[in-house]
Amino acid sequence: MLAPIALFCFNRPVHLKKTLDSLAKNDLARESELYIFSDGARGVKDVLAVDEVKRVIAEARGFKNIHYTFSEVNKGLANSIIDGVSKVFGAHNRIIVLEDDLEFSPNFLRYMNDCLDFYEHNGQIFSISGYCAPITIPADYKEDVFLFYRINSWGWATWKDRWQLVDWKVEDFDTFIRNKKEREAFNMGGADCSNMLLKQQLGQNNSWAIRFCYTSYKFNKLNVFPTVSKVRNIGADGSGTHVRKSRSFETKLDDSNNTIKLTTPPLNGQIIKAYQRFFKRSLVRKVIDYYEIKRYKFFGKS
Repeated sequence: MLAPIALFCFNRPVHLKKTLDSLAKNDLARESELYIFSDGARGVKDVLAVDEVKRVIAEARGFKNIHYTFSEVNKGLANSIIDGVSKVFGAHNRIIVLEDDLEFSPNFLRYMNDCLDFYEHNGQIFSISGYCAPITIPADYKEDVFLFYRINSWGWATWKDRWQLVDWKVEDFDTFIRNKKEREAFNMGGADCSNMLLKQQLGQNNSWAIRFCYTSYKFNKLNVFPTVSKVRNIGADGSGTHVRKSRSFETKLDDSNNTIKLTTPPLNGQIIKAYQRFFKRSLVRKVIDYYEIKRYKFFGKS
């Protein structure tokens, strides 16, 4: 059975239209259930854009069924995703999750569904990523997928039993953040991980993804990535709330419609280092992060 698709949107009708059009071009789209969760306006300034988003949703075509949920209040992305994904898991055991600023390869849905089938009973695998950052894959790496510590939030999939592992309050955060070895281990997925979680706990960001990523680390899981990206982010143009204008995430999109060969390869040291370089912090950022943790150790969450 094909995984349902959950699509989260807010106030970007142009991006949403492109996302829906791109997704509908996948050969499995007409066989897939699509759940659209549209967040409410933050204030008067958002009303027109949110209404336009509703119009785009009403005109969506190309899927087996489309289910709509329109929030009367502004939940924010994190609560929207946590609530929406949990709702879909009330009726399904797997899910593909998207946001409103993505473009897809023609074989995106086939890749995601094949991965969900192939890795479902592999307790090592926590999630499936459709996006691959612009890193260099070694020329002698012959697999179509690789494994990495970090989750990805731009076109991803998982199963109900993995989702249910997440403690959204991160009750063990204080113990974790005071343990240097634990922070270093979590940062194997990127040097920004521990401080991103710190900021979330301090209310300086509202990231659901870093808590999902922390769960993957906490339970010693790995995440599947394609060597050629099935997803391109079209929202790093200054229009979004959570991604600043940047070209650093631009990546080559798989323009084929091939079925990829799925395996469970060992961790590849060169790919790990390439991804870690991608998330490398500047010297200034390292110093700021260091003192943020020092401050937390002294003052706590106050």
